[in-house]
Amino acid sequence: MSDDNTRNGVSRRAYLAAAGGSGATLGLSGCLGGGGGGDDGTAEPIDTEPPEEDVTIQIAADSNFKNASDEIVKTLREDGGLPDNITIEFLAGSFTTGDRRSQYQQILSAGQEKPTVLMMDNGWTIPFIARGQLANLSETLPSSITSQVTENYLDTMVATAQGNDGDLFGIPLFADFPTIQYRKDLMREAGYSDSDFETWATEPMTWKKFSQVVKETMDATDVSNGFHWQGAAYEGLSCCDFIEFMGSHGGSYFGAFENYFGPVGDRPITVDSQNVINAIRMMRTFIYGSDDSVALDGYADISPDAVVQYKEESSRKPFTNGDVVALRNWPYSININAAEDVFGEDLGVMPIPYTVPQSESEYDKIGGSTSALGGWHLTLNPNASDVRKRAAVQLFKALQEDAVRLRMFEIGGWIPPIPDLIATDRTRQLDVIGRYVDSLQVAGENALPRPVTAVWPQESTQIAKEVNASIRQQKTPSKAMSDLKSSLESIESQA
Repeated sequence: MSDDNTRNGVSRRAYLAAAGGSGATLGLSGCLGGGGGGDDGTAEPIDTEPPEEDVTIQIAADSNFKNASDEIVKTLREDGGLPDNITIEFLAGSFTTGDRRSQYQQILSAGQEKPTVLMMDNGWTIPFIARGQLANLSETLPSSITSQVTENYLDTMVATAQGNDGDLFGIPLFADFPTIQYRKDLMREAGYSDSDFETWATEPMTWKKFSQVVKETMDATDVSNGFHWQGAAYEGLSCCDFIEFMGSHGGSYFGAFENYFGPVGDRPITVDSQNVINAIRMMRTFIYGSDDSVALDGYADISPDAVVQYKEESSRKPFTNGDVVALRNWPYSININAAEDVFGEDLGVMPIPYTVPQSESEYDKIGGSTSALGGWHLTLNPNASDVRKRAAVQLFKALQEDAVRLRMFEIGGWIPPIPDLIATDRTRQLDVIGRYVDSLQVAGENALPRPVTAVWPQESTQIAKEVNASIRQQKTPSKAMSDLKSSLESIESQA
């Protein structure tokens, strides 16, 4: 991807310059070593020849990877050339990203040799880099691997796996672009047709219209739940759902996009702006309707009270069971819900709706349809034995093959972190997920990363707490955002 390719006009050069602005902050949490390095601070290159003996490497992942492990290993061997003497064992960690982050912190702080490879959320890889807890892949892997990543992979994903000097500490495994999934069969009962669905697939609608369409569908059918999303007080709310609700209103944590990645302590904190407050008012209107004290006019009551406790799976399962009209979730759930034994071709997918067009937003690059940039990297445990590191190199080599990436896209909806592989004639032929690649492409073009710095884990906790308190009606949106601004100012001043 060239420097001229953009997300809403954000170039790789601009993104990396912004990310580089947090470099001074990274050093506050620890030196940016490669982990397991020599006396001069550099890491020893890993022997790239496959190990001769039988070796098993563990990959800390999640239940989805564990459940699909046979198919994944099959494509790694058949399409990627992974040697037969290397056994891959997937460990099913918590599906909640914050829990996995804590687990990895314990493993790496203790210097444990296993697991060999850790699947890390792109939103909290940088703090691990800052603490010097990951192997520096730019120093330990051949440039034939690292150059492919830095030159061909999604720029915003790569930037979340780099140190402040540009060294690579993770290889993007898959990108995630959330969308809205919905029941075409139910919406047909409300009077909508295939021509509507075709338009919605690539042309985002407003949140107001979306809520009205969902409400009309609820009224026309016997489905009592309209719209599920993830409102629990956890990382998923601060990193993703709220970034989308807020961003699609033209709101931002730190003002203009150029401030997203620092410098920490020297950037505006804008969570108390009216656009951010309006986003929370809309969320509350979705849950409580016009009875809420801060309800917005024209928005329908479409989400259950329980949404304030929902995470990914707790929001998905009722939808999959047929009890919900629409669902905000990640691509993995498209593969589940569009399976022939669930909804098949009656599953529709659309980009995230919006309220404030980007052209009318106060902040450049913010506004319009906004999808939180999700995704995961593979990182290398610097404490692993040499033979397991050599085996890990073979895994990384296998993952460079397009055939492997496309097969994984088909298996689990794991979007290739390579722009040229997402919406193509070839991907449109993929079973199930191929029907939705154009919607995913639009979501990717409008993907907004979370403001990743070394202090993001602390800030994320405060954001999730305050937003959740407000959507539970424990605080007004204005009070919650005022309190949040004070908390963020305190975190930034102490960094």
